[in-house]
Order: sequence, then structure tokens, then C-alpha cells
Amino acid sequence: MFQTLAYYATVFHRSFTAYTTRRLQQLGLSFGSLFPVIYVGKHPGCTQAELTAALGLDWGYSQRCITKLVEEGFLTREKSGRAYHLNLSPKGQEAFSVSHQVFFDWDKEALSALDEAEQKQLFALLEKATRKGVDSTCTKTSPAP
Repeated sequence: MFQTLAYYATVFHRSFTAYTTRRLQQLGLSFGSLFPVIYVGKHPGCTQAELTAALGLDWGYSQRCITKLVEEGFLTREKSGRAYHLNLSPKGQEAFSVSHQVFFDWDKEALSALDEAEQKQLFALLEKATRKGVDSTCTKTSPAP
């Protein structure tokens, strides 16, 4: 049966989302909040505008997500002049650590059928395809209205 790269990307995306959701639920964190927590963990003191731009989020979604993460104790929001700076709380630090481990754990599980040489080859080919194909097509698309 003929399959496309899009098919496999979808299969892996669904698997990763389900796996990550199960792991994050133990911390009370949703999949949708994963990347904002990771961004703030890697960029302590960032502003909402920086986070929103870096993750390509809609401003309204970003505001709701940050407000929820502050209310649930994952982030702190400190006012400095006209801007609020975001940092991880102790609960957010734990979620940040776990979220990083989730990526590695899922990779290990998803790629368990491949030996080490096959995994290296797969990543080399994906990197090449990303550099040559995805990066060039993504930069040529115009933003949605």
C-alpha cells in the first residue's frame, strides 16, 4: 500500500500527542500548555509578546494560556515597567523537567523497532529533508489573514 510522508507524520503526531497528554496529566498540565512552559523555561523573564511571537500563537490564545498557567501555579508574572515578565514557579520547573524527559521517552518507545544505526540514518534523512524541503516551503508561504 502506497503511503505518504504526511500519513506517517500524522501517525507520529497523534501518537506523540496521546503519549504526552497522558504524562502531563499527572502534573495537571495540558498538551496545549506544553510549549509555553518549555519556552519560558528556556527564556526566563521573557514577555508575553516574545513568547507569542516565538511560538507563532494568536494573541488571545496566548493570553488565555498564560493566565491559566499563572492561576494553576506553573508560571509567575512580574510587572516591570509596562511589561510583564514570565518565569517558571517551582511547579513549573517540575513540569519543564518532565516535559523534556517526555520527548526522549517517546522517541525511545516510538523508535524501539529500529537499531541504533537505523535511528541515526532516519534522523539524518529527516534532517536533510527538513533542510531542503520543509524549510524552503514554509518560508515561501504567506501568513494567514
